[in-house]
Amino acid sequence: MRWLRNLLCGILIGAGAILPGVSGGVLAVVFDIYRPFMEILTHPKRALPQYWRWLPPLGLGWCIGFMAFAKGIAAAIDSSNTVTTWLFIGLIVGTIPALFREAGKEGRSAASWISLVLCAGGVFAGLFYVSRVACFSAEPSFWWYNFCGVLWGMGIVIPGMTSSSVMMALDLYQPVLEGLANLDFLVLSASLPGLFLTVFLLARLVTWCFRRWYAVAFHGIFGIVVASTVVIVPSVYRGAGEIVLSALCCVGGFFLAFFLARLDRKIQAETSGMSV
Repeated sequence: MRWLRNLLCGILIGAGAILPGVSGGVLAVVFDIYRPFMEILTHPKRALPQYWRWLPPLGLGWCIGFMAFAKGIAAAIDSSNTVTTWLFIGLIVGTIPALFREAGKEGRSAASWISLVLCAGGVFAGLFYVSRVACFSAEPSFWWYNFCGVLWGMGIVIPGMTSSSVMMALDLYQPVLEGLANLDFLVLSASLPGLFLTVFLLARLVTWCFRRWYAVAFHGIFGIVVASTVVIVPSVYRGAGEIVLSALCCVGGFFLAFFLARLDRKIQAETSGMSV
């Protein structure tokens, strides 16, 4: 049960790096994988003996989710970008209750609420300006693909960093997704090194920040998640059928994410009871 759960969580976290508006780091927090993962990166000698059994299913699941979803999402976006985006929004909203509980695990101070408001306002203003006002469009190239890899790495290490939403705002999401789906050498050679390098370089810094200002940092993350979700809400529909299908996909995504979060809490409670 634990192995299958970790495999499924790995698939969803890998998919979270691909899905617009979804953060793989947030899903790792929701499924209680984030802290062990960061410990392995920052203190491998101490953490590996304790958590090494988690790595095979999580690593396999992440690769499956990252690569397989790239092909599937590329096809889904070609079919209906609006419906696909609403499915992503449902997945995000389904994780929000668990993320809010995680943010308040060590209390909620005035600084925490200020962090939430400032992060939400800053991210919303930045993404809205780039995508809706400036309408900036980046020309795909080796260095832009490398930038996408850096964004993916930040999305893994920094919960709430919705890298795919930023790519969508820069018009880089579609070309890099198609490149991954087709195993394009240029895209893989540019994006994957940036991803892994960013993960290892940022791990210690992010861990230190959460150790010092846990509540403030996580409330800021919560604000980023909410803001980046609002920005990608579609405003154009092709008819009543697409509106209905979008609503159904949103509800389905919500219940899937909510169910997985509940399942994880149940497994954690049973594990704690057995250890006691």
